[in-house]
Amino acid sequence: MVTKWNYQPLTRQQKEEADSLLPACGQLEPIAELLLRRGVTTADGATAFFAPSTSDLEDPFSMPDMDKAVNRLNKAMGAKERIMIYGDYDVDGTTAVALVYKYLQNYYSNVEYYIPTRTEEGYGISRKSIDYAVENDIKLVIVLDCGIKAISEIAYAKEKGIDFIICDHHVPDDELPDAVAILNPKMPGSPYPCPHLSGCGVGFKFMQAFALSNGLSNHNELESMLDLVAVSIAADIVPIIGENRVMAHYGLRRLNSNPNLGLRSIIRLCKLTNKDITISDVIFKIGPRINASGRMQSGMEAVDLLVSRDLHDAFEKGKDIDQYNKDRKELDKRVTEEANELIEKNVSIVHDRRSIVIYNKNWHKGIIGIVASRLTELYYKPAVVLTYSNGLATGSSRSVQGFDIYSAVNSTRDLLENFGGHTYAVGLSLKEDNIPEFSRRFEQYVADHIQPNQLSPQLDIDAVIEFADITPEFITYLKKFNPFGPGNQKPVFCTRNVFDFGTSKLVGKNLEHIKLELEDDSTSRVLNAIAFNMAPYFEHIHAHKPIDICYTIEVTKHGHNANAIQLMIIDMRLSKNA
Repeated sequence: MVTKWNYQPLTRQQKEEADSLLPACGQLEPIAELLLRRGVTTADGATAFFAPSTSDLEDPFSMPDMDKAVNRLNKAMGAKERIMIYGDYDVDGTTAVALVYKYLQNYYSNVEYYIPTRTEEGYGISRKSIDYAVENDIKLVIVLDCGIKAISEIAYAKEKGIDFIICDHHVPDDELPDAVAILNPKMPGSPYPCPHLSGCGVGFKFMQAFALSNGLSNHNELESMLDLVAVSIAADIVPIIGENRVMAHYGLRRLNSNPNLGLRSIIRLCKLTNKDITISDVIFKIGPRINASGRMQSGMEAVDLLVSRDLHDAFEKGKDIDQYNKDRKELDKRVTEEANELIEKNVSIVHDRRSIVIYNKNWHKGIIGIVASRLTELYYKPAVVLTYSNGLATGSSRSVQGFDIYSAVNSTRDLLENFGGHTYAVGLSLKEDNIPEFSRRFEQYVADHIQPNQLSPQLDIDAVIEFADITPEFITYLKKFNPFGPGNQKPVFCTRNVFDFGTSKLVGKNLEHIKLELEDDSTSRVLNAIAFNMAPYFEHIHAHKPIDICYTIEVTKHGHNANAIQLMIIDMRLSKNA
């Protein structure tokens, strides 16, 4: 159960700002409060939030080096040079490569794509790929979702007469590769308004600038690829705010109407056809299948799928990738169990430390990031999981909410061969002999910088409401907050002094869940709810004693009711009145 509920009532100034938003949200105070908590403070801002428009996309040329990148690409096409599109093997990298390749293929045929192998070449730009470029007379490489730290590799390519355009979104170092252009919204001093683009998002902006520079006025041609951007945004867990929210909004619309053939095959295999696909569906169903290709076999297969022009071919490729995902699940389950056994045998890892660092040279490199995520969720501590690959200990790290794990890993950089990533996820490699010292210093950094409240689950409440507030108009406005994700999470509501209507019951294989029908004193309406793994509360509820609940609201089709409401209870506690 969540240990702490956080709710900050609006200050007097915030209340005045919320009041000014009421005309834009049907005079509904909870909706105004939700807007305010998402940084919307004006009526115009509320209108833009409720109706995202592609006209609100940022000027791509406001990103530093964009003019250099476009000029070099135009020069390559004019000189009929061979171009290689290169990307990381994860969802973000493969969708980015597919987008840029597909778009350029509309205007230029002398282009190919390349995805490095996770086991042989590893993350980032590999020397093997540069040698391949030399052998195949490639003069320009467009790199997506990696490359910001490839200083020696870019220098090697330059010696061979190969130019690089780097499109990345990972945190840059002080020293940068000597590329023709570096497109990265996180560059220090960058005026670009949306610093949290996905790698595929950066690729989209590059193609947007290319189109503008060449007077290509068919915006639908590029915007039809926003389904790929939406998948990258969801899978890479970047904030769904500002420009990302616009692209996710239209990308989801495309996913639900006329998706890319490769994505359509995955949607079919996920049994999502004719269903309203959400960001959550991408995170838990679509994304893992695309990722499985790079984890278990080759990310090239994911790009082959995403650029396929034949539905039958796409479905056959999709079936292969679906099988990789099934294999990945089995492997993930086994390694997670082994990791937990390792931790249980070394009790001090959990009880005496603020972080987790574990190493097993026999674990599969492709799933250690997933295992790190599971350990972070289970123990609520920053976790690093290491295995052995190509002569080095190679690992992935994941963090808890609010803690910058990139800075923690960066503090040990003198021990590392390579590292890179984001605030909440970092990949790294180091010599085996350095693992004990890395573990010690990583733990020291975490212990010195992590806050006590970051070591236990916290539940942030958006608004305290009564059941009477949940009207059809309220639901209509609530739907407009989609798509949900980091920076715009699904609103969490709290209602106090709620009672069982008398029909709640235990459900599930082991009767571990509660299916509820609830009421409060504000209305005679009875609302359906589900509380997973909360059976211990059943006797109290069944005795008609009051409870306080925190929940999200799901709106589903149920029979002829297109707006059937179900409360998804996140946590509950006994009311003070009980």
